[in-house]
Amino acid sequence: MICYNEKIKVNSEVCHPTLFDISDKIRKAIQNSGAKSGICVVYSHHTTCSIMIQELSHDKNYYGLEYLQQDICNVMEKLIPTCRSEGQYMHPGPKHIDFAMNEVGEVGEWTCLNTDAHLRSCIFGRSESIVIENGRPDLGEFGHVYMIDWDQVRERERMVQIQIIGE
Repeated sequence: MICYNEKIKVNSEVCHPTLFDISDKIRKAIQNSGAKSGICVVYSHHTTCSIMIQELSHDKNYYGLEYLQQDICNVMEKLIPTCRSEGQYMHPGPKHIDFAMNEVGEVGEWTCLNTDAHLRSCIFGRSESIVIENGRPDLGEFGHVYMIDWDQVRERERMVQIQIIGE
């Protein structure tokens, strides 16, 4: 029985959701684990991020987003508009802002205006489980694994956890 863990660091951008194709890094982690069959769990530590398996769209817009990724962002903007000002959503309240400023050390109250990112993460989820077959992730013919940072208020280093259980 193999139980293998690996972490991936990515750096998000400001002013728009950032999407990362982490498929090759997952393939490499599976190879590093030595597992030929089993399960690979890909998990985001962050409550404003999601893990998604979706088709590679190939074409990209001028900002570097694949067309399908931009379509997803457009739909999410209609469902859950980006938080542009305090009071747009109930969250964050004064207690949360006080905690963020005094306990966590946030750089300004505006960094708490990411409610849209939390809500979007709830819809997409923060993890995916992938079957490992013959030492490779079984993603289908077109599947790729993406980490999405929905939080647009500032650039950040983000962490993706990979855990492989197999043999």
